[in-house]
Parts: sequence; structure tokens; C-alpha cells
Amino acid sequence: MSNQPSAVQRTLTVAGTEVARIGLGTNRLTSTPENSRFLREAVEAGVGMIDTAHVYTSGESERAIGEALSPKPDGLVIATKGGYSGSGDPESLNAQIRQSLESLRTETIDLYYLHRIDPETPLEVSLEAIAEHREAGRIREVGISAVTVEQIEAARQVVPIAAVQNHYNLDERGSESVVDFCAENGIVFVPYFPLRADGPKEVREISERRGATPKQIALAWLLRRSPSMLPIPGTLKIEHLRENLGALEIELADEEYAALF
Repeated sequence: MSNQPSAVQRTLTVAGTEVARIGLGTNRLTSTPENSRFLREAVEAGVGMIDTAHVYTSGESERAIGEALSPKPDGLVIATKGGYSGSGDPESLNAQIRQSLESLRTETIDLYYLHRIDPETPLEVSLEAIAEHREAGRIREVGISAVTVEQIEAARQVVPIAAVQNHYNLDERGSESVVDFCAENGIVFVPYFPLRADGPKEVREISERRGATPKQIALAWLLRRSPSMLPIPGTLKIEHLRENLGALEIELADEEYAALF
């Protein structure tokens, strides 16, 4: 078990910007006036990192973000991904990066992940293609997703790795070693599907005792789990987003944290 102290920091630095430690996932985002308004309200509510990908809603997620948040507000980090499902070859990645830049209406992507390691393309080859865009100033920082500690170490031989995005939540604990490695090496760990879990029965007991929601307790546990953790729960409703951000104010007691570990 981690021996983190009970006091939890509410911000960390990503792509040179200090942001709240709860971001916004956008894998269901489409380009509508309602969603444009939602994105602007999300930033006003305090979201500092918005996560998208080239493949989300067939590219509409990136376009919606570009339409709603260009020029990008100060203090906001937008992360996107490319190279999903066998498209990690340099030609495909170059095309996806160009499209992401256009869709997001930006000259520089704050954080760009290799979405998946391509079984047909060596990890180093994919990352070298991304690194060229970083050197040219089109990408600020580089991340990787769905990886092991060994793959992170290999990636770091090619390009500095600023963030890792793996499936992790109260029920899905397969990345425990990755979480610890990231904390030890100053890498932001971004759990995807952070709320797609019921967790132990103690979640509801703690939430009732504290007057919080079970989702807030699940997020509070993640924040306590590692100082480099930055969950990105997805939502299209401003009230749910504000509820998620409310978890930043919850500091679990040692016994509460232990009961959920």
C-alpha cells in the first residue's frame, strides 16, 4: 500500500501548465452548440486538462474542442492521441498529427500520446515520428497509453515521456506498478475509465458518511493513491463535471483510504 499522507495536492503541472488534478474525457463529444457551450462552461468551472483523440467520434471530438476553445484559454491543456489500432506507422501518424492540428485549430498540441503500440510497427519507430513533430514545435510533450513499465522505459530512450494513460480505477488494478513508476519518475499518470467501477461496499458507506457521492469518493481515492494521478472522467453534463471537480476538496482519512485499497 502507498504511504501517501492524507493531505492531497489539488494541482500538478502538465505541458508546462499548472492544472487541476481532475480533467475531462471527451470520447463521446460531438460538435453541437450545446456541447460547445458545455466545453466553455467546463473551463470556467475549473477544468484545466481536456483529453481527446483522433479516433473519438470519428474526429468530431477534436473538431468540437477546436470550434469551442480556439483561441485556447490561458491555463488550459488539451491532450490528444494518434496511432490507434494498428495505425502507428510514421505515415499514418504524420497524417493524424496534421489532422489533429487542423481540427484543434492550433499550431502546437500540448500533449500528444501514442494511443496504442502498433503490433506491426516497433514502438521506437512510432515514437521517433512523434518526436520529429516535437522537435519542430508542433507537439509540446509526448505521452503513451496502455503500456507496461518496460515499455515506458523503452519509450524514454527515444523521447521524454511526460504522461502515461492506462486503464485504472477502484476495480481495475492491473497497472499498480505503472502508477508507482510514474510517481517515482515525475510522469503524470492519467487513468482512463476512472469511474467505470463499483469498488468495494465501503465506497457507498464512506460517501454517505461524508455527504458525498460514490463517484467523488472513487476520485478522491485515486488522487490519494498517487501524487502524479490525474483522472479524466468523461461527461457531457456540467452538473456532473462540477460534481467530479468537487472530489478535489475531499481528503480521505487514512482508514478510509486503506478500506478502499
